[in-house]
Amino acid sequence: MRIKKLFTLILILFVATLLAQQADPGILTIDRIYNSGEFNGKWFGPARWLMHRGGYTTLEQSKDVKHGRDIVLYSVRGKRSVLVSAKNLIPKDQDKPLAIANYIWSKDGLKLLIFTNTKRVWRRNTRGDYWVYNLKTKELFKLGGEHAKPSTLMFAKFSPDGTRAAYVRENNIYVENLTTHKITQLTSDGSKTIINGTSDWVYEEEFNLRDGFRWSPDGKYIAFWQFDASGVGVFYMINNTDSIYSKIIPVQYPKAGTTNSACKVGVVPSEGGPVVWMKVKGYPRNFYIAKMEWIPGSHKILFQKLNRLQNRNEVTVGDAETGDVRIVFTDEDSAWVDVNDHIVWLENGKSFTWVSEKDGWRHVYVVSLSTGRMNLVTKGNYDVIRVEKVDPEGGQLYFSASPDNAFDRYLFKTNLSGTGNAQRLTPLKEAGTHYYQISPDSKWAIHTYSAFENPTVIDFVRLKDHKRIRTLVDNHKLREKFNILKRRTVEFGRLKTDYGVKLDYWIMKPYNFNPAKKYPVLFYVYGEPAAQTVLNRWGGKSYLWYLMLTQQGYIVISVDNRGTPAPKGRKWRKCIYKRVGVIASKDQAAACRIVRKWDFVDSTRIAVWGWSGGGSMTLNMMFRYPGLYKAGMAVAPVPDQRLYDTIYQERYMGLPQQNPEGYKEGSPITFAKNLRGDLLIVHGTGDDNVHYQGTEMLINELIKNNKQFSVMVYPNRSHGIYEGKNTTRHLRTLLTNYLNSHVPPGPVK
Repeated sequence: MRIKKLFTLILILFVATLLAQQADPGILTIDRIYNSGEFNGKWFGPARWLMHRGGYTTLEQSKDVKHGRDIVLYSVRGKRSVLVSAKNLIPKDQDKPLAIANYIWSKDGLKLLIFTNTKRVWRRNTRGDYWVYNLKTKELFKLGGEHAKPSTLMFAKFSPDGTRAAYVRENNIYVENLTTHKITQLTSDGSKTIINGTSDWVYEEEFNLRDGFRWSPDGKYIAFWQFDASGVGVFYMINNTDSIYSKIIPVQYPKAGTTNSACKVGVVPSEGGPVVWMKVKGYPRNFYIAKMEWIPGSHKILFQKLNRLQNRNEVTVGDAETGDVRIVFTDEDSAWVDVNDHIVWLENGKSFTWVSEKDGWRHVYVVSLSTGRMNLVTKGNYDVIRVEKVDPEGGQLYFSASPDNAFDRYLFKTNLSGTGNAQRLTPLKEAGTHYYQISPDSKWAIHTYSAFENPTVIDFVRLKDHKRIRTLVDNHKLREKFNILKRRTVEFGRLKTDYGVKLDYWIMKPYNFNPAKKYPVLFYVYGEPAAQTVLNRWGGKSYLWYLMLTQQGYIVISVDNRGTPAPKGRKWRKCIYKRVGVIASKDQAAACRIVRKWDFVDSTRIAVWGWSGGGSMTLNMMFRYPGLYKAGMAVAPVPDQRLYDTIYQERYMGLPQQNPEGYKEGSPITFAKNLRGDLLIVHGTGDDNVHYQGTEMLINELIKNNKQFSVMVYPNRSHGIYEGKNTTRHLRTLLTNYLNSHVPPGPVK
């Protein structure tokens, strides 16, 4: 009887404590983070520079039309005027304005292209309807003609003179006259496997190639990619829930070492006519044409041709009228080379900017188009993270970098001639991550700033002295909510392994942290070449989830291992070549061993979790280093590297036919038999990126070795596991409960 009373008293105290926490505005819960909306931040844009009108445009809620948005013009001094009212965007015979997903101005700013009624294609909504609004005549009309089905147009864009628009519809390219509405079909062989003007699955995912055609500078031609996907392996996903019979969803997806689409670039007259194909040497299924653009004032295109291993990039000029090609120069590396996403033309097309790691750091060069000679612009032992803007008239290059650490992002400028030292424009006092949308005249910028514990602020600044002209978004309501939360300041630092490698980390401790007590630890991992985790920027709801865990009594840590794309030089990033999963997990294990020895860490309560590549890393840590972690939570992992796509996996591992041992050693499934501790695997069956197939293979391997584990399957969810009502909250609740159950929260003496 006494035991029963004691249990009842403990239960009452627990419930009372829980209710008190829920009533405390300083304490977070899953529902507060993912269901209440109280931590939703404000955003701005999309903004488009319109300098001949003296400023930029953005979208704002209309005061006159319910659920409509106006396109508003702001001068650089802040004068506001409605340029296009939502009233103007109500089609005939309809009572609601177009829902604007995106908008594009013609070069003269007199016509507006509106993207609406969008549909998702794999990762993004790239199919939809396009409407044109003429600011002079006030005419609003839809592109595509009467034969176009709803939501079938892609990547519409104005011709240079603004009289026509080109777009892709059902894998063919069309041009429409904006006055007569005459439609000219430029390609006619488009099908499920012949893809014109857009890309196949793997180019979209790994080269970010979606918009696959370009107007020539004079509007006479259109250059485009064509993919022949016949022969590419088909992966089948199964939808078991939307009807009483299952539905097969086929995806043409080239897995590592298998057949790619054949890729080629053609040029077609914009009035219609025969296609001229670029005479590129080699077997078209074993090279990639990753980027392509027109050379200013010419009928020539510049494209980047990579070999299948992606360690050689032949920068090539193609003649639109003959198809003849000439290699300007070749960028090579013993590991891999990165595609250049931001080429800027100089001297009226006689030279262009290029980013290379040829001297061991990621630097900007100016390349002569005629000779291929490269002149170094940025100098020093630091990496250029991104080219932000090139000002040919002013002779300046603007770029982001962080020479003093790997987790901040600042704006610098330097002379295009390569003389002089780079000058930092971002103020020293504002540590964190800074992004810039710089005006065409390089005098102004829309500046976005955040830090780990500072929600996003967006300002309009004068670039030369970084003076804030006005604040566009201050997120003061979010900041007020955030400042109430009970928390301890995040710490950034470095761990030095016993083999001499220094690893960046951040650590979040409980707000009531007591160094005399011992706490459980959750490691958040990624570790692949695609992303860093140790960054000084606002993490939104993911960060708030970690903060909630610290309030429960956990320490949360993230470490960047070698091979992550940190600005630490080529050697840091590429030492993992052909050994993905091996060196990275070694570094993570070394970090864990260091942390286990800290006086305030309970070494018996350490967990690890990650998503995608981080899910793979979680499996690696649980399988390769059994006993180091009490529990692991792997979301959407790649257990076997052979199951992932050609472009990504072969870039870092080579072909599986040439590196079979590397693929075997780098795959977590090889070591599944070593599992000790508690493992949760989570996957969506509709994941077209990292297939659920891999998780099923891993399940079989664990069963074969009599290993107990837990699995949560989300039907028809994609790689982000967010589709469907309540999915995100359910997943975060699942992870929280699993962690609470297997690695109990709170300190012990």
